[in-house]
Amino acid sequence: MVKTGQVIRQLTYQPPRGAQAPVEVMTFARLRALNDGATQRADFHVLAFVRAGRGTVTADFASHVLAPHTVIWIRPGVVHRWTEIGDLTGDLVLFVPTEPVGLETSVPWTPGAPAWRALDHLRYESGLASRSPEVLRLLLSALLLRLDPPVAQGAPPDGTFQRFRQAVEEDFRTHHDVGHYARRLGYSERTLSRSAHAATGRSAKNYLTERLLLEAKRLLVHDGLTPAACGRRLGFDDPSNFSAFFLRGTGTRPGAWQSAGTSAAVRGRKGGCG
Repeated sequence: MVKTGQVIRQLTYQPPRGAQAPVEVMTFARLRALNDGATQRADFHVLAFVRAGRGTVTADFASHVLAPHTVIWIRPGVVHRWTEIGDLTGDLVLFVPTEPVGLETSVPWTPGAPAWRALDHLRYESGLASRSPEVLRLLLSALLLRLDPPVAQGAPPDGTFQRFRQAVEEDFRTHHDVGHYARRLGYSERTLSRSAHAATGRSAKNYLTERLLLEAKRLLVHDGLTPAACGRRLGFDDPSNFSAFFLRGTGTRPGAWQSAGTSAAVRGRKGGCG
């Protein structure tokens, strides 16, 4: 991993020396050696498998408890920080995206025995000096198929929602209306909303609004932008329009939310370990 940045440490994936596949398995002991408690944003997936011990990870302003026999999936772009991981044992699987993914982080869940067996196979092969990129990719695919992560409110995402989600990731800073995405993708707004509701339990408009609010929270707390600068970064012409949008979505004005969030982040850094 290559570390850059200051307020948020940007982690860019680089495979281990000699490896040709964008897949890596490391232990929590190795994570503790690399981790200094900083807030991070990675451009790769992190699957954390906890075998024993308890700890926490904060991801996009939510704290998740890591317990024995659980897994958490931190997706690319999620701002996160490992805390209280001193007694955790287990493995972390790092890999780059192979298809468009959303930025949501799953809550920890307990996968079945097939997932742990698939992890064991991947860990064994990744540790071989003669590891094969093709074998590692196949074993990673098998692991992902065995995970059976929880699905939030609804059916697995269909192709329509996946395309909408990817378009939102590309355009949400400049386009805040569902009509833009409907025109870009060739769907009606109603079709996008049905697809979004089936996959997430939210309308397309609410999904887009929550994505904007999440980015605003990141920029205010982690990047330290002023509310006016944050609004400009997210395509709002007038600071008052951004303030009203943030207040509607969170019940708090952006300046007040920034002050509270920054204070909480500082307290977390002082109290964290790892």
